[in-house]
Amino acid sequence: MEFKVVKINQEYKNVVVSHKALIEDEIEQQKSEIISKLEKGQVLEGVVKNITNYGVFIDLGGVDGLIHITDLSWGRINDPKEIVQLDQQIKVVILDFDDSKKRIALGLKQLTPHPWDALDPNLKVGDVVKGKVVVLADYGAFIEIAPGVEGLIHVSEMSWSQHLRTAQDFLKIGDEVEAKVLTLDREERKMSLGMKQLVPDPWENIQERYPKGSKHTATVRNFTNFGIFVELEEGVDGMIHISDLSWSKKIKHPAEFTKIGDKIDVVVLDVDQEIRRLSLGHKQLEENPWDVFESIFTVGSIQQGTIISTSDKGVIVSLPYGVEGFCPNRHLKKEDGTTAKVDETLDFKVIEFSKENKKIILSHSRIWEDKQNAATEAETAEKEKAAKNTKRAVKQINDNVERTTLGDLDVLAALKENLEKEEKGGKAE
Repeated sequence: MEFKVVKINQEYKNVVVSHKALIEDEIEQQKSEIISKLEKGQVLEGVVKNITNYGVFIDLGGVDGLIHITDLSWGRINDPKEIVQLDQQIKVVILDFDDSKKRIALGLKQLTPHPWDALDPNLKVGDVVKGKVVVLADYGAFIEIAPGVEGLIHVSEMSWSQHLRTAQDFLKIGDEVEAKVLTLDREERKMSLGMKQLVPDPWENIQERYPKGSKHTATVRNFTNFGIFVELEEGVDGMIHISDLSWSKKIKHPAEFTKIGDKIDVVVLDVDQEIRRLSLGHKQLEENPWDVFESIFTVGSIQQGTIISTSDKGVIVSLPYGVEGFCPNRHLKKEDGTTAKVDETLDFKVIEFSKENKKIILSHSRIWEDKQNAATEAETAEKEKAAKNTKRAVKQINDNVERTTLGDLDVLAALKENLEKEEKGGKAE
């Protein structure tokens, strides 16, 4: 055998030799010779040396190269073992290498025509294609209609519904689906597909199916501060404004009235086909009770109510028939000087009623204040009456005195006249 001297120890008169080192030198020479001849695009034969989850290592005769999993096939694969096996001899093409040519990128799929080049030339926008779901993301699904040819179905093209969803709500990996071609760019090798286009658009005859005034049952889908978004059917959404939920209750947030997923009865108030939105109402299913309340909660009437909540300016009072009123802070003072609090049940006086604004203003203080004012007025009236009676009596007495005096004068005058007559008679005699 041939050996290579790798070490000499003069002191111990020892020589270390290696046959392996000799072989490695020969291999390095071979590698250098192979590497020097490498060119991009060159097709070589190699043997599958190792398989990993990210690619395959190929022995090119002393030089290793890597076929990344994405370069094994034009179609999507999950495991390189679907394409190659250990010790298999295959042809590969050199895609790239670094300056030292120690890292060599190889390709297998590049040895076959690109599937897009073999795509049916008659395929056009509007055609219906079949394919398998190969990738799912929140924004959509990639459908493989042929090995290496994929189209994207955006989540907005999966259903006529306008609710924000993810593709996982409609599809899963491996599903076989039909879709319509929406866009097709052969140069960019891009295609967009749609599923909802294969079913009728529910808004095409919306005026006929949901005319104004018609009643329906909807599903609560979402809340906002100003109302509730509901779905009457797949693709047909509507909105109930918070002011159209109840005739009598003042609702601060829709969550006080219902919850997501609940069924709710509605009546169609308006149809806007352009923006694909229905305006709905719930309270309109019943007659406006404020027409009746107007005759019950008359200004000046006394109503029993319970304080249910407070605010900076006053309190909300629950009244009979499910209606609520507002009592300002200055009207909450009780007769004993304390202030009414939450959960107290008291009598309230209606001091203002507005059917148009659905507003009832109440006062508790006004009740006892009115009683006090009435007592004061009664006392004052009594005093005034007594004064008038006294004045009338005094006047009567004075009148009597006057009449008596005048009568006496008449008597004296008569007496005087008689005396005078008698005196003249005496002289005549």
